[in-house]
Amino acid sequence: MALSIVGQKIVFQRQLLQRCSVNLYKYSSSNVDSKRISNPLLYIPKASELVDKAPKSIKPYLYLMRIDKPIGTWLLYWPCTWSIGLGTVAGELPSLYMLGLFGAGAVLMRSAGCVINDLWDKDFDKRVERTKNRPLAAGELTEKQAITLLGGLLSASLGILLQLNWLSVAVGASSMILVVGYPLAKRYTYWPQFILGATLNWGVLISGCHMYFDTAVSSSFILPLYVSTICYTMVYDTIYSLTFNYGAILGYISVTNQMPLSIIIPMYVAAINWTLVYDTIYAHQDKKDDIMIGVKSTALKFGDKTKAWLSAFSTATISGLALSGFMADQTWPYYLALLFTSGHLAWQVKTVNINNSEDCWKKFKSNHYLGGILFAGIVAGNLLK
Repeated sequence: MALSIVGQKIVFQRQLLQRCSVNLYKYSSSNVDSKRISNPLLYIPKASELVDKAPKSIKPYLYLMRIDKPIGTWLLYWPCTWSIGLGTVAGELPSLYMLGLFGAGAVLMRSAGCVINDLWDKDFDKRVERTKNRPLAAGELTEKQAITLLGGLLSASLGILLQLNWLSVAVGASSMILVVGYPLAKRYTYWPQFILGATLNWGVLISGCHMYFDTAVSSSFILPLYVSTICYTMVYDTIYSLTFNYGAILGYISVTNQMPLSIIIPMYVAAINWTLVYDTIYAHQDKKDDIMIGVKSTALKFGDKTKAWLSAFSTATISGLALSGFMADQTWPYYLALLFTSGHLAWQVKTVNINNSEDCWKKFKSNHYLGGILFAGIVAGNLLK
């Protein structure tokens, strides 16, 4: 009897050990990093992980909105924060309310832009390796479903825009021309990145108009800021840059209720050039497919001379930001951040391998940190005024 009990215990222990070993192997083999294991309460899941776990019925919509790839939202949001920061009263922190409004607006409008882009490009996307699995190209969603989603996104965006002053509303609404025009630009010009940059950085003007209503006073530093953000965008994409950097305009207008062209325009142009930098790098991922299907981009336009163009766009970016900061009476922390920004752009241009898709994607994503560095410099510089 005793031997039987002992035998049962041994068998049970073996089974338990085998089960634990299998579970441990599954756990260690899954895509979970060491931080999640050691500190599960502090682990922040990636956007792609959250989308993967979403209900099957809404997952295609989330992919269509690019929720799994938030880098585009950040690149749209940062120029808005720059503009809001420059328009903030000297010695004070930027309004969390305004930063929150523009953050929500960045998510919604970036998503709306992706839907519009995919509606135009679904036939092209089917023929490009990187985009063939997008919901519309893969047939997971119909055009009607995408248009319904677009209506909801634009309605919610309008609700946010109406929280701002009327000058900001007018400036923000005007950006829709660029938003719709960007996908078409790829068919007729090699500079679609410029349109994108102009749109993405429009928030510079909007936030500025909301803060200062006196156009004559605020024009002295909003225009340089807008110009510089356009240039920054031009480092990553041209027509895309006109569109993507609309926030660089909108942000300043929204917090100041003014439109100082001397501050906004340099920042907007700088942001467009920045977009031309990072989106040209991004476009090199698809250049082989783009040649086959007839889609144009700065990557194809520049070819082997890409780095020379990126250097020029980077220089224009920094010049615009410096001028905008000067017109806004920024202090030394701003220029220190601008020095780091210059170094980051130089690093991108120097090290990017335009014939390596993976490296192009890494360099593209790194611009998220660049935007944060400059925003921190603006806030610190404003506090020391």
